[in-house]
Amino acid sequence: MTLDDSGASPRDAEAAPRAADTADDGSDGESGDDTIALRLEQLILGSERRYTPFQAARSAGVSMDLASRFWRAMGFADIGQVKALTEADVLALRRLSGLVEAGLLSEAMAVQVARSTGQTTARLADWQIDSFLEGLTEPQDSGLTRTEITYPLVELLLPELEEFLVYVWRRQLAAATGRVVQAQDDAEMVDRRLAVGFADLVGFTRLTRRLEEEELGELVEAFETTAADLVAAHGGRLIKTLGDEVLYAADDAGIAAEIGLRLIETMANDETMPELRVGIAFGTVTTRMGDVFGTTVNLASRLTSIAPKDTVLVDEAFAEELSRTGEAPVSEAEAAAAEKEGDGPVPAYRFALQPMWQRPVRGLGVVEPWLLTRRSSR
Repeated sequence: MTLDDSGASPRDAEAAPRAADTADDGSDGESGDDTIALRLEQLILGSERRYTPFQAARSAGVSMDLASRFWRAMGFADIGQVKALTEADVLALRRLSGLVEAGLLSEAMAVQVARSTGQTTARLADWQIDSFLEGLTEPQDSGLTRTEITYPLVELLLPELEEFLVYVWRRQLAAATGRVVQAQDDAEMVDRRLAVGFADLVGFTRLTRRLEEEELGELVEAFETTAADLVAAHGGRLIKTLGDEVLYAADDAGIAAEIGLRLIETMANDETMPELRVGIAFGTVTTRMGDVFGTTVNLASRLTSIAPKDTVLVDEAFAEELSRTGEAPVSEAEAAAAEKEGDGPVPAYRFALQPMWQRPVRGLGVVEPWLLTRRSSR
């Protein structure tokens, strides 16, 4: 809920249930749904509503302006001066402002922390409610409604899910920290050289017109799940999913190449999936709030859009990086000649690269795509 001292916004009803207005005066005008919603909120937050936004800011010892910025950054809607905030909200404000006061974070960085955390957890919470809890609260023969099942279920799951969330966050934080400290210099910690890949379902727009909503949802979920598992299993990082498209990154060009080819091969073996196309580029990438930006990312996206179905196209820098690391030969002709002559050990190349016709790419000038495949000798 966004803190706001200028009065309630049109979204007050969404941010604060109707029972919020009756909870202060002891009246019993709440509907059954409102009562259950409040009970669930208290269960999840661990405390009841006690403060207006102004009272919460004053209790936390921060200005209304800073408190409002924190809450907006976390993605919560305006609630005016409804008494809808809890002791947990006050504690969160104290913690963030305390980091600023101690000089550990700048005010701008603290707001960014609030925004990145809010965006990430909002998506997680939506998924858990829409998919996870929805399936588990399917009414059975007990005669209980979905709403009546929800409270005891949340009561049982909440501590376990909370512990698991903290565990996964710590694991991810350790992995991210490890990648940063291995950077060669300070500049590389922020603007890093990465391989960035896009994988895109071919003909997805036509599918949206042909499939029922449930079928389309199942297809997208299957694609995202398969892609996420493959990216993680082979050492890449899933940056984001966009329904019919996934964006991933890898520190090593060989890892990115393996993921791209595995995605094509796996989807080709699934008759329920449309064809796939992949584009990968290598170069400097700016990372912000878990996302990646820059010319390298744009180039990978453009390569995906021009790739034939069930193929992987890469840029020249990516091809050069594969050759430099010994993952692919500089020249297929030279590699074939070396294999034929048999003089000395022949490098065990994993990939093959074939230059394609140069072509202009909107916003990026003329590029030379390379077709990435596996070496036939493997």
